[in-house]
Amino acid sequence: MSDPKSILREVFGFDEFRAGQEDIVDAVIAGENALAIMPTGGGKSLCFQLPALCRDGVTVVISPLIALMRDQVRALQEAGVSAGALTSGNTEEETDAIYRALDEGHLKLLYMAPERLASSGAQNMLQRAGVGLIAVDEAHCVSQWGHDFRPDYLRIGALRERLDVPLAAFTATADIETRREIIDKLFGGMPPSHFLHGFDRPNIHLAFAAKNGPRAQILQFASARKGLSGIVYTGTRAKTETLTQALREAGHHACFYHGGMESESRREVERRFQQEDGLIVVATVAFGMGIDKPDIRWVAHADLPKSIESYYQEIGRAGRDGAPADTLTLYGPDDIRFRRTQIDEGLAPPERRAADHGRLNAVLGLAEALTCRRVPLLEYFGETEVSCGNCDLCQTPPEVFDGTTAVRMALSAILRTGEWFGAGHLIDILLGNQTDKIIARGHTDLPTFGVGKDYDKRQWQVIFRQMMGHDLIRPDPERHGALRMTHKARPILRDEETITLRKDTIQKTRNGPAVKTLVSEEDAPLLSALKAKRRFLAEQANVPAYIVFNDRTLVEMAEKRPQTLDDMAGIGGVGAKKLERYGRDFLEVIAGDVAPMHPSRRKLAGRSEASLYDQLLNAQTDLMRGPEGMDKPMSCSAGHLAKLATMRPKDITAIERVVGARHAERFGAAFLDVIRNA
Repeated sequence: MSDPKSILREVFGFDEFRAGQEDIVDAVIAGENALAIMPTGGGKSLCFQLPALCRDGVTVVISPLIALMRDQVRALQEAGVSAGALTSGNTEEETDAIYRALDEGHLKLLYMAPERLASSGAQNMLQRAGVGLIAVDEAHCVSQWGHDFRPDYLRIGALRERLDVPLAAFTATADIETRREIIDKLFGGMPPSHFLHGFDRPNIHLAFAAKNGPRAQILQFASARKGLSGIVYTGTRAKTETLTQALREAGHHACFYHGGMESESRREVERRFQQEDGLIVVATVAFGMGIDKPDIRWVAHADLPKSIESYYQEIGRAGRDGAPADTLTLYGPDDIRFRRTQIDEGLAPPERRAADHGRLNAVLGLAEALTCRRVPLLEYFGETEVSCGNCDLCQTPPEVFDGTTAVRMALSAILRTGEWFGAGHLIDILLGNQTDKIIARGHTDLPTFGVGKDYDKRQWQVIFRQMMGHDLIRPDPERHGALRMTHKARPILRDEETITLRKDTIQKTRNGPAVKTLVSEEDAPLLSALKAKRRFLAEQANVPAYIVFNDRTLVEMAEKRPQTLDDMAGIGGVGAKKLERYGRDFLEVIAGDVAPMHPSRRKLAGRSEASLYDQLLNAQTDLMRGPEGMDKPMSCSAGHLAKLATMRPKDITAIERVVGARHAERFGAAFLDVIRNA
């Protein structure tokens, strides 16, 4: 076996390993299964490339991006290593050369995209090739609920078992839950050798700012770094294009990148970013994973990321050469609403959506941090010994105040309303606003009604936002965004602990017009849940979503919250056919479990005959065993009751023609009374 130190020097040109590399290299060379979590720029690739040259056989590297694979193969070949990549971008000659090298036993590293594992031919080829090690780059992609999920990563565990070889998995970002998922899916639940090497990137300056003219804020940040390569991440495709145009008009070299572009256009942006100095790419999160550019000097987020994992990975693309790099993340209430909606409209089960709301709370807590930002960032990944001095809060600590009383008021309002309402309704209670909803539910009688008038509505919104950042409250997906307390809130509510809040974000006034929304903040989570159900039903029927119900109909459902099919029939756009086909599905989203209804009764829903049917049914129930309750049970069919409700007969003879003589004898008089009174 070759000496790793000699290979490190002669092939890769380094005299010493970086911190943490040598332990991982030794374990992989020894044939141990390994999971290594290292910061971006920490030298992950060397931890499987070097062992590949020390071990017998071929090392298969599963990697998610073609551009990254081609860059690494080119660098290895330049260093004299026999390496190749099987990708959709290969020429026929390149693919033939790789197969020839495999047959001749020359190839040491073979890079493949996970999608190739779907082919039985590819798996058979690997079995014949004498694979000695599987290396998995960006291993967090196996997490089904992670931010970069790739379904074909789920095949890697079966490949490991089939080839019966060790596996080394690498990632720069994985919280405890994602690590468990990696171990379960890639290693069959058997814990590998685990290497966790510092998430801290001390050369990266961390900064957050509340949105206050976000386009101008981004332009100002970019202007101070003109001529330096940077990335701006945005939440939507449309924003990438408008912000790119604004940067160009300000004299910057800029281009946009998003998943809706043609693949050739995306490759051209990637090529330019690799080769040009001072280019700014404005992108959705589709851009960046695998970009091996060491001199990115800054990363800005025009919108709040959806999780700390996403944030950490995206800012980690700056300063990979170890030189100073800057970051700026903008956030505002509309970002949070947008991210909450993304979660609520997803098709994940409730427990996963609840976990995603918790992840969003964590990144919100980072945005609303009171002291050093590195502390909550690195604590999220399990690191507790943190030193910083390189973030905006270390340099300029924010003004704070004792928020215990305000938070206890809010928690009390949540508790006294049964944890069934969102922030909008709770703020109305605290402010003493006598809305129709508050009056209808008797919430004017609550002890917390009107106790929070020391703050205005906007200030209360910020307090609730900071409470989420402290993870005291989370939206409950099963209650359409109603706020529920976490275990962290109990000591504050019981006056056993105090809490400090930021004063600066509460004092700032919001500039610009409010963003127009389809429904109130209170009804937005329910609208998201209705849209998710609509998307599911539309996909099942293979029709556009609006064919099920249009947005206006869903908005009315969210606002009126029908509790029965009769109520649902009164919603605009819900005709008889759609009520029969979809009514129960949407009613269950709004009201939970819905009692089954006979088709004959359902056809009457929303009509005056429906109420008459119900009264006839009640009259029948009272007489089912006769006037004295001693007779043999008897009942009319649902179809007969529906016919009576529709025809409204005026005498016993007419009733007898519908239900028959025996049934008319028992129920006729009672039915006539019901019909006459109706």
